[in-house]
Amino acid sequence: MVKNSFISVISQEENPGSVQFQILCFTNKIRKLTSHLESHKKDYLSQRGLRKILGKRQRLLAYLSKKNRVRYKELISQLNIRERKTR
Repeated sequence: MVKNSFISVISQEENPGSVQFQILCFTNKIRKLTSHLESHKKDYLSQRGLRKILGKRQRLLAYLSKKNRVRYKELISQLNIRERKTR
């Protein structure tokens, strides 16, 4: 998979506490939960967990876009995430 190769690239360069690594981990969790919820539509606890993880990732992406716009753009393109809405 493309995701796994990207994980190995980031884990070699970054430490687990970095914003990019955390966003990567949240993205992997979101993808797993999304695939789980496709087959278990009434699993409301997992839906709640998914919403919490989405919020955490959204806050981290907002932080990264303020601090380092170039890295933010690279990460979004590599993870295939939509850009956050600006108000």
